[in-house]
Amino acid sequence: MNKSNIPIKDHVNNYLEWLALEKGLADKSQENYKKFLKKFFTFLEQNQLENLKPHELTPDHIWNYRLFLSRQRSPKDHKMLKKSTQSYYLIALRSLLGYFTERDINALPPDKIKLPKERMEKTVNFLSLDQIQKLLDAPSPTSFLGNRDKAILEVLFSTGLRVAELVALNREQLKIKHDTRDIEVGVIGKGSHPRTVYFSERAIQWLRQYLNQRTDTEKALFIGYVGKKPNRLTVRSMERLVKKYAILSGLPILTSCHTLRHSFATDLLMKGVDLRVVQEFLGHRNIVTTQIYTHVTKPHLKEIHKKFHGLE
Repeated sequence: MNKSNIPIKDHVNNYLEWLALEKGLADKSQENYKKFLKKFFTFLEQNQLENLKPHELTPDHIWNYRLFLSRQRSPKDHKMLKKSTQSYYLIALRSLLGYFTERDINALPPDKIKLPKERMEKTVNFLSLDQIQKLLDAPSPTSFLGNRDKAILEVLFSTGLRVAELVALNREQLKIKHDTRDIEVGVIGKGSHPRTVYFSERAIQWLRQYLNQRTDTEKALFIGYVGKKPNRLTVRSMERLVKKYAILSGLPILTSCHTLRHSFATDLLMKGVDLRVVQEFLGHRNIVTTQIYTHVTKPHLKEIHKKFHGLE
C-alpha cells in the first residue's frame, strides 16, 4: 500500500519509532511530540479533515492551523497561548513533515511551516550564594533523612545535575573512601548524551556521611522508604524536598531543583568561567542554550569592567 495514501493520523506510531531510532529521542521527548501533535489532529477533526493524507496537506491548511493555535487558551490559566507555546505545536508538526521527507512519503517540505516571531529573553531563576548557603544549611544532619537531604542539596549545587540525572545515579558509580577528595562521574543526560560531572569536597563529605548510615542493598544513590522497604527517590520526591527546604529557609517559593542548576551555572559565569566550559558542565548540545545565562551576568560584568579597567 502506498504510504502517501494513509491518513496522517495513522503515521504517528511509525513517526515516534523514527524519533527513537533515527533521532535518538528519549521516551519523555517522544511523549511530548505525541502530545503536541494531538492538537493538530483536533484541528483536523474540527474541520472534518481527520482522514487527510500527507500529500493532501496544503499551505492553506498550515495557515489555518496557525490561526487555530493563535485562538487557543491554556487549560491552566485560560489565557491565550503564548507564541512560544504555539511554536512547540508547530515544531512537532514540522518534525512530522521531516519524517515524511526522510521516508519518501509525498508531503509538504518541513520549511513550509514558519514559526511565530517573538522577541523574548528566557528568564533564569537563580539564588545568590547567601541564599544557597541558607538552603544548604536547612536540613538537620542529626538524622538519616537529614543527612540524605543535605547530601542531595549539596550534590545538586556542586554538579549542576538535572534532577532526572541525579535520581538515576547508583551507589556503585561513586567510589567514596575515607580519604576521597574528588569524584567525577559519567552520566547520560538529556537526549542520551554522555558527559562528566564533578563533585566538590563538601558534597563528597556529606555523601560519605549519608552513605555510611546506609545498611540496605538498594543500588540507588538516593532512597526513600515505602513502609520499611527502601526505594529509589523519584523526580517528584526530589522536587518536593527542595521546595520544603526553600520554604523553611525563607527563599522564593518557585525555588526548585532546576534553580540549583541555574545557580551552579550563574556562579561559574560570575567567577569568569568561559561560556563554552559552562556549556560542557551543563551538557548543553547548543551554546545558544547556555547563552541564557549571559543576560543574568551582564550587570555583574559591567561592574567588573568599571572597577578594574581604564586609566587612573
